Amino acid sequence: MRKLKRLLPLLAVIFAFALIAAACGDDGDSGSETTAAATETTAAAAETTAAPTETTAAAAETTAAPASSEPVPVCELAYFTGEFAAYGPSLTADVKFPIEQVINLDPPLGRTWEYYGEDLGTPGEAQAARTCLEQHNAEIIVSIAHGYRTYRDFMIEQWAENDSPLGPTVHGGSIPGNLGGQPDEPLFRAQGLDEGLGISGVMHAENIGAKTLVIFATQVEGFQLAAGAAEKATAAIGLELLDRIDVPAEQPSYTAEAQRIAELAPDAVIVQAGSVESATLIKAAAEAGLSLNWIGETGWIQPEFIGTLGGDVVGTQAGIGFAAFSANEDSPAWEFFQPLWDSVNEAEFGPAADLYHFSTYDLLVQTALAVEAGGSYAASSWAPAMQTVGSPPGEVCYTYADCLALIRAGSDVDYEGVTGSGTYTDGGVNDVARAYTPFNADGSVGDPIPLDGDRALEIIEQIAVQAECDANNVCTW
Repeated sequence: MRKLKRLLPLLAVIFAFALIAAACGDDGDSGSETTAAATETTAAAAETTAAPTETTAAAAETTAAPASSEPVPVCELAYFTGEFAAYGPSLTADVKFPIEQVINLDPPLGRTWEYYGEDLGTPGEAQAARTCLEQHNAEIIVSIAHGYRTYRDFMIEQWAENDSPLGPTVHGGSIPGNLGGQPDEPLFRAQGLDEGLGISGVMHAENIGAKTLVIFATQVEGFQLAAGAAEKATAAIGLELLDRIDVPAEQPSYTAEAQRIAELAPDAVIVQAGSVESATLIKAAAEAGLSLNWIGETGWIQPEFIGTLGGDVVGTQAGIGFAAFSANEDSPAWEFFQPLWDSVNEAEFGPAADLYHFSTYDLLVQTALAVEAGGSYAASSWAPAMQTVGSPPGEVCYTYADCLALIRAGSDVDYEGVTGSGTYTDGGVNDVARAYTPFNADGSVGDPIPLDGDRALEIIEQIAVQAECDANNVCTW
């Protein structure tokens, strides 16, 4: 091969002399013909050279095409272990349901969604998020939550460098309301702020005539935030706080705390704790002969709450229920969602009225619609679209299929789901219909009682935690 390379220049010189000699020896136009022939040969060679370039471009297009049709990795920060492990399977079913039963029947931009789950209980939320990105190349991370402050800098870098992932979250209510909702921090929270849960509890206490309160909370960031809001709301509304009891999560017994509550004899107890811990506390109080109004939080809808408490305990208390939000059961969105959920999941994970079931469904449906409307899985396209597809003006629609058809026909849409209007604040916080939901004496779930949403918002504006950010977008809260 090396000998051939050395011979090529010599052969080229000989060939060139031959052409010159031929041109000198011919008469008339023979030199022109030879020159033309050489030109044609050169042109042909040029075309031949160009052809591989076109072929290369075509090959590149062929190579790139599958990337646009590959499944979209959707990674849930999941509760497989830790204090919320008891209802982790149900929360995961909530994420899988809209993907498998609705979205993948006609996925946005033609790309099906593929579910992955990473445990945040034992490894921690920061590690779970990193695994979603580094091992699964997640384009959507579902439910950035209580631990966000520990890895916010990492996520901000991801969004700045990659314009990805999208950040719909069911459990992100502890993140301050002035963070999120924007392309550089595309967090959209399905269930409002955790402050709202604490405030709603105090509002219900006022509605039933309570004058004195005790607040009980486990030392989990979201619960602490809600308890802090409840404490401030108690003062704002004018009720008397007898005590605030903060305890570690996952204790086997809360008998001492129940005794403390008995000594204080409040009119109502605001409880911000997981479903198992809450039920353990109330059961201990009932065994001590107490009969109180217990006002809890969203997680009480999970079957583990009544399963731990026992349905027979409910009738011994003045009241047991949770202050959060409710489904709009008069909506066509509910008419579609409820029978579909119940036919697939009710036997294992409870009825469609579970707040996590329908709020997760709405969140992911709206996420998919915003992808289609924005024309991209880039956060810079998706975040503005999340704001527009659930807000007026636009043609009101209630199901994924109907809204998707309108978007593809070039129409602006206003998705109204089971959770509410689908409208988000500038910071990415969903507008929810606040309500208190009681348990009936037999342990079944009663009808929601609406709470004054406007008043709740007024109180939230007074007491909500705001992140303080410097010029480099480093925030503390």
